[in-house]
Parts: sequence; C-alpha cells; structure tokens
Amino acid sequence: MRSRYSAYVLGLDGYLLDTWHPDTRPPAIEPQAAGLRWLGLELRRSTQDGADRATVEFIARSKLGGRAQRLHETSLFQRMDNRWLYVEALD
Repeated sequence: MRSRYSAYVLGLDGYLLDTWHPDTRPPAIEPQAAGLRWLGLELRRSTQDGADRATVEFIARSKLGGRAQRLHETSLFQRMDNRWLYVEALD
C-alpha cells in the first residue's frame, strides 16, 4: 500500500498498473487534477485472510484548490506470483 501511495504522489502510472490485479485493472490511470497535492498516508489496519488475500484500511490526505480532502478506504489485495496486487476497494 505504501508503494502504491508513493506511486500516486510521484505520478508513476506504470507502477500502479503493474501492481493492479489483471481482473480489475483499468486500461489507464485517470489523470490527477492539476494542483493536487498529496499530504500523507495513514495505515489504519491490515489483515491477512489466508496465504494469498489481505485487506488494508488506510486514509490518504490531499489538498486541491485550498480544500483538504481525504480518501478513507479498505482495499483488497491478492498475492499472485509472489507479488501483492491491488484488487478493489471494499467500501
């Protein structure tokens, strides 16, 4: 999760797509809004549900046009070929 947040901050769309599960991966990453500034990531909890499934609850904070925003999500990850891949938001 931390590496995917960092990829959003740095605009590394290729990394985001590479770490997205092929069953749910979009064809492209939506461009970020001009002026969006990422402020931080807080990992709330993570649970592993068996050897190859896990969930991560997080809050990502950002600012756009002088307004603070936060994304609070619980995400599902699945391990494939020894790599954890983002599957979907569960919220």
